[in-house]
Amino acid sequence: MDYVIIVAGGKGLRMGNDIPKQFLPIGGRPVLMRTIERFREYSETLQIILVLPKAQQEYWQTLCREHDFKISYQLADGGETRFHSVQHGLSLIPDDAEGVVGVHDGVRPFPSIDVIRRCYESAHTTKAVVPVIPVVETLRHISEGTKPRVDYRLVQTPQVFDIRLLKAANSQPYDDGFTDDASVVERYGYTITLVEGNRENIKITTPYDLKIAEVLIG
Repeated sequence: MDYVIIVAGGKGLRMGNDIPKQFLPIGGRPVLMRTIERFREYSETLQIILVLPKAQQEYWQTLCREHDFKISYQLADGGETRFHSVQHGLSLIPDDAEGVVGVHDGVRPFPSIDVIRRCYESAHTTKAVVPVIPVVETLRHISEGTKPRVDYRLVQTPQVFDIRLLKAANSQPYDDGFTDDASVVERYGYTITLVEGNRENIKITTPYDLKIAEVLIG
């Protein structure tokens, strides 16, 4: 059985908006709904776990009624950090479960079906997969000058892992160095496999991103 944990804990501060960014509309539907719909489009049997702050859950349920949103999912409470939110999501997966689990940002509604499939299929053999895209801009280190962009990649989600591996890695004590799930698994001592992502798979965090999302929907 395969799973996806969709983490949506944003407050919308960079949007300059009182509404959390995952609930803002693109093409008339909330960002988070479009994200969930993309994973259901990938697979009818994928088990979806949504992680939301408790304070946002009532508003989310209101949106679901307004938009007649019927996709089934399990709901977990958000944690103090992303690391703790993922822990809460993982707690809904049985300890003896076999398969893989993806972790995805709730405000990334545009992963291509091919990228999702690539991540899940690869994770069944390599156990730890992250989608990445090339860096197109020149990079400059604040003190060390220009860096060759060919040596870098931009990291996306879904990051997909063997269930037991991610559960074990997430049993480690929290560390500020855990910037994403791959960093947690690497700290546990496992090597990450990189696969090709898609450039449209943007993370919507600013008003500019929202404008780009409207173009992508159109």
